[in-house]
Amino acid sequence: MKIGNAADKPLVSPTVTSTGTPAGQKGPAPVAGVGATAPAGTQVELSPAAAALRAQEGSEVFDAEKVARISSAISEGRFQVNPGVIADKLIANARELLDRSQK
Repeated sequence: MKIGNAADKPLVSPTVTSTGTPAGQKGPAPVAGVGATAPAGTQVELSPAAAALRAQEGSEVFDAEKVARISSAISEGRFQVNPGVIADKLIANARELLDRSQK
């Protein structure tokens, strides 16, 4: 099942070595999705959403205790999936994507 438009998904960049170049490649890393190298001194501006995510860097992004509880419930066979909740969230996600594409 495919949700969303491929154009809405972020581009995936190649694996980068500690020298800053893609694995198996010499020289500057290619610009994602373009295939060309970025000139030295290229300016990049983060979107407000990306800047907010970067500001949260280093803070807990998940609840480790909740993960442990769910993991334990799965291993003990106590974890139950509520398909109604999943369906409701999928529909809400689809509505949100449609609303964004119509603006």
